[in-house]
Amino acid sequence: MTDLQEVTVDDLKHLVSERAISGETVLLNMGPQHPSTHGVLRLLLELDGEIVVNCIPDIGFLHTGIEKNMEAKTYQKAEVMTDRLDYLNTVGNTLAYSLAVEKLLELDVPPRAQAIRVILAELQRIASHLVWIASSSLDLAAMSVFLYAFREREMVMDILELCSGQRMMTTYIRPGGLWRDVPVEFEAAVRDFLEVMPARVDQYEALLTRNPLFLDRTLQIGVLTRENALQYGVTGPMLRAAGVDWDLRKTRPYSGYEQYEFQVPTRPEGDVYARYLVRVQEMREALKIIVQALDKLPLGPVRSNNHKFVPPPRSEIGVSMEALIHHFKLWTEGFNAPKGSVYSAVESPRGELGVYLESDGGPKPYRVHWRTPSFDNLQAMPLMSKGHLVADLVAIIGSVDIVLGDVDR
Repeated sequence: MTDLQEVTVDDLKHLVSERAISGETVLLNMGPQHPSTHGVLRLLLELDGEIVVNCIPDIGFLHTGIEKNMEAKTYQKAEVMTDRLDYLNTVGNTLAYSLAVEKLLELDVPPRAQAIRVILAELQRIASHLVWIASSSLDLAAMSVFLYAFREREMVMDILELCSGQRMMTTYIRPGGLWRDVPVEFEAAVRDFLEVMPARVDQYEALLTRNPLFLDRTLQIGVLTRENALQYGVTGPMLRAAGVDWDLRKTRPYSGYEQYEFQVPTRPEGDVYARYLVRVQEMREALKIIVQALDKLPLGPVRSNNHKFVPPPRSEIGVSMEALIHHFKLWTEGFNAPKGSVYSAVESPRGELGVYLESDGGPKPYRVHWRTPSFDNLQAMPLMSKGHLVADLVAIIGSVDIVLGDVDR
């Protein structure tokens, strides 16, 4: 059934082939809602029978205006909106924003805070990949993996709640450090997860890696070559599954990543199966990073001592009038940032997540712009889907691992 609603023939002429205009091929809406997407996405498909001739992503259904709304708030108050971009990478979002603010202010971050940031960012990476392997497998009718992966994700959510009081929208990482130090139960909870998780990853692989049905649905499906991946600006596991060894934690280290030993998994095939293998191996490498950071977690403060930009610890507010005044002024008036512009990026579970900040010298950012990996990676959908069956499209969308909050902002 074809449903083009308000789209006219003239609107489609530059998007679809002449065969579609003449009626030789069928135009079909996939969406705007489909269970294989995180959010709301419309795909306009041009089909020859069940073969995809063209695939046109239509975004904008989830637009929140986060960038412009951030420009209406002080630097500190704007941070809570970053959690809502990629809701599967909330720790990474706040880390990217905090690094940009710290770069703008030339703000130092204590070593303990940097190590805790790395631990939480890698836990968040694992949790995101667990949602990916769960939802993508379910799309291909692998119900057991879905249940198992969410079992382990719950352990990560418990750790985030232990630190911040929130399971998802934590806003735990702040410019200059952290909201507060981790509780005494933190190390034991993380080590419990580290003890359990390697065997659980083995379990996922036992169910999928050599499963003939899974192989049929993923091998040579949605191939993206190295050259095309670079041309489209694709980053993250999609780029590494196309044979490009590029990971910002290695190439442009931040938060002390240069002191940790880990490998960057790559595959040459560039298909859905290669993306699966890369993400599974990334979970194993993330566990290695967490172990190293936890073993040498330094003692000390978790906030910068630059009181011009960083609120005082909550413990000081009740005993120091100066701390109370400082706290009040920062959370009502904010601070005036130096004029200038900065760009800072982190390696999110989906790829390069960057934030551009421009200051006019006032307490609010003059310009905020996010470079989100889901937006860029989604552009390769038409290329990857051509010539495949409609049924394969579900596997291809899942392998891209888009989050629509990361696309529409």
